[in-house]
Amino acid sequence: MSAVPSHLLICSCEKTMPLDAAAIGRGCGGTITQANQLCGLDLDRFKAALSDGAPVTVACTQEAPLFREVAENSPQAELTFVNIRETGGWSKDAAAAGPKAAALIAAAQEDMPPISLVTLESSGVALVYGRDEVAIEAAQRLADRLDITVLLSRPGDVIPRRSNEFPVLKGTIRNASGHLGAFELAIDDYALPTPSSRAKLVFGSSRNGATSTCDLILDLSGGAPLFPAHELRPGYLRADPRDRAAVERAIAEAGGMVGTFDKPRFVQFEAALCAHSRSGITGCTRCLDLCPTGAIAPNGNAVAIDANVCAGCGACASVCPTGAASYSLPGADALMRRLRTLLQTFHKAGGSNAVVLFHDGEHGDDIIDALARFGTGLPANVLPVRVNEVTQLGPENIAAVFAYGGSGVAMLTRAKPKHDISGLRRAVEMSDTIVSALGFGAGLVRILETDDPDQLRSLLDAAPAGIATQKPAGFVPRGAKRGVLETTFRELHLAAPAPVDIVPLQPGAPFGGVKLDVEGCTLCHACVTACPTHALSDNPDRAMLRFTESLCVQCGLCQSTCPEDVITLEPRLDFKAWNAPLTVLKEEEPFHCIACNKPFGTKSSIDKVLAKLGERHWMFQGTNAKRLDVIKMCADCRVEAVVNESFDPHAAPQPRPPVMTTEDYLRARDASKGDPLDS
Repeated sequence: MSAVPSHLLICSCEKTMPLDAAAIGRGCGGTITQANQLCGLDLDRFKAALSDGAPVTVACTQEAPLFREVAENSPQAELTFVNIRETGGWSKDAAAAGPKAAALIAAAQEDMPPISLVTLESSGVALVYGRDEVAIEAAQRLADRLDITVLLSRPGDVIPRRSNEFPVLKGTIRNASGHLGAFELAIDDYALPTPSSRAKLVFGSSRNGATSTCDLILDLSGGAPLFPAHELRPGYLRADPRDRAAVERAIAEAGGMVGTFDKPRFVQFEAALCAHSRSGITGCTRCLDLCPTGAIAPNGNAVAIDANVCAGCGACASVCPTGAASYSLPGADALMRRLRTLLQTFHKAGGSNAVVLFHDGEHGDDIIDALARFGTGLPANVLPVRVNEVTQLGPENIAAVFAYGGSGVAMLTRAKPKHDISGLRRAVEMSDTIVSALGFGAGLVRILETDDPDQLRSLLDAAPAGIATQKPAGFVPRGAKRGVLETTFRELHLAAPAPVDIVPLQPGAPFGGVKLDVEGCTLCHACVTACPTHALSDNPDRAMLRFTESLCVQCGLCQSTCPEDVITLEPRLDFKAWNAPLTVLKEEEPFHCIACNKPFGTKSSIDKVLAKLGERHWMFQGTNAKRLDVIKMCADCRVEAVVNESFDPHAAPQPRPPVMTTEDYLRARDASKGDPLDS
């Protein structure tokens, strides 16, 4: 948000909606200019605002192109546009929508970070994959724009062409990987046609295991898609060959796929924070379980996210417990700052019982627009917030709404969502459990799956009434995702109407503790080595296992790594434990080296080893009992003792050589002559 107050222009759109200038002034402050037709008769008011030199916010998005054109003579002008008409002014509740208008205007002025881009390049090398003449006809229409190859899978009788402008081959794609500009294919039953093919294409001998590359694929085979979530794979176009309209659309789109294309880098990833694996043992797989496109794959201790394939659903960032994967359209802290401004301004302007409606642009904007134009509009207390995908939302976003003074959260999706929303459902269920336990009310976090504007209004009207906090948080979220998440839940607890210390959660939650079977634990610290967040730690000066609950992400690596199987996970939110110092799970008296008195290991473990070896093992009995002293030494002294005394502590004692008698000697001598001693 600019440090210089913005000059705000609000318009009644030819008196089709009321303007509560008083409420807007309370919420936004600064200079406010009203108009009835800002894009026409009152355009001079916009020009006058430009001359002030201050940032200009226009409460209209429909005529934004016109205003930008007018402002071309003022290149220094900072312009912000916000929609208060379809989101509030065109509604049966418009008279009460002044606080909402103020909130939307203020939130729109929050700065959003620039978008990082991924560049894809295509030279137009295209594979048309099909079964018959439909594929060949499509190839003929694209041949003047693309470098075409046709691959026919198990073709029937295909009439040869008079002129071979492009190759027509036979083969079935067994496996495909890649993206626009970099597809790799594995092909079975691969064969070339014979030049003498007459009435139909006749192919030569086929082979399996052929490979090929291309920039884009037009799949008209009618078979199963080559990729999961195929409609989200850049460069892969698929149409049912029986649907002529779909084929036409695919041909038109394929013809334009030559050149350089930019797409957002939806997810930022820090491998060092990933809790996927340690020492070959698998821990967290939340993102792998949800990624619809296969853009995420294991990569040693972490996962790897292919930004070229990522379609931006954000499910990985939503469920990532450590913040290794974070959504960047916008980042977690930027979206939270917008929520903070939205809710603070709404209450400052006199609003109450705020419900935040998260929606995407492609579906959400359309249904909200239709509700405003042909229905009763949004309720005055419903604050729409556009995000790239609702599946990007995590528990920190939901918790922030209640911490900042909201009374409910709704996520608007299609009746048949484009992305899998199972991860969003888990976030909603967990968040609703938490806010209910803290006294805000039950059923306040919901997913609204509808394509019907009137049904959207009915669902919003039927929402249960929540209890807003009387002490809303004012924190400014900054930093990485996990830090923002921790801060938000601490603030939520402080703002809660009826706070409790512990909220039990379902498995898979990103918060929790560990239960330790103290008797079975040997303090080997394998769990400490495996813990990716340092929630489990040792003490270099004492034989000790410590735990910091606020750092635990319930990845399960400690449980899987523990050789004694004495660790179990306990998903929960324990606010008291979060605010406590390190908790000591187990502590024992150390064993001191008999040579240098340095502490090492634990006394109980060393005593057990000494007892077992002294009683049962021949290497440490009788004259070999001195070897037990080596076990009582630290690593340095143990080496020194072995070297100085010149004995191998692991070698078996050598048997004493037998004593030879005269009879033994004579028997051996005669045996060497070949004569037995006794004939």
